[in-house]
Amino acid sequence: MLKKIINSEEECELLGSKISSKLKPGYVISLQGDLGSGKTTFVKGILKGLNYKYGVTSPTFTLINEYHADLKVIHIDFYRENDIKRWKEIGIDEYLYSENLVIIEWGNMIKTILPDNVITIYFEHINLNKRKIYSNYEPFGN
Repeated sequence: MLKKIINSEEECELLGSKISSKLKPGYVISLQGDLGSGKTTFVKGILKGLNYKYGVTSPTFTLINEYHADLKVIHIDFYRENDIKRWKEIGIDEYLYSENLVIIEWGNMIKTILPDNVITIYFEHINLNKRKIYSNYEPFGN
């Protein structure tokens, strides 16, 4: 179980970095929360923890970014494209059922195509800088 209150982007990135050590090939993680709640910052932390040394951006317009770190990370964003048929044409299943670490922002927008074993992490605004980040996935601990 994960339940953290973070007070800055730096803390959000640090939490992602800490969790990165518990991630394995084949995991699919869905990040859910409002715009600006820290999802991409959290992904930056995960990639930093996986020794990725370059820039990380949200795939809002590209839909999918691939990063080669200690694990190959596929970063997907469902925000601008919620047509399941289009995702199937893109080959989403090849990503979702691979040996890569797949991280999806806005996974709640197309839940029906996600695998049954998806790990969900929720991001909630508390105020301008404070966020609540939580998940019921036991290995994340507190």
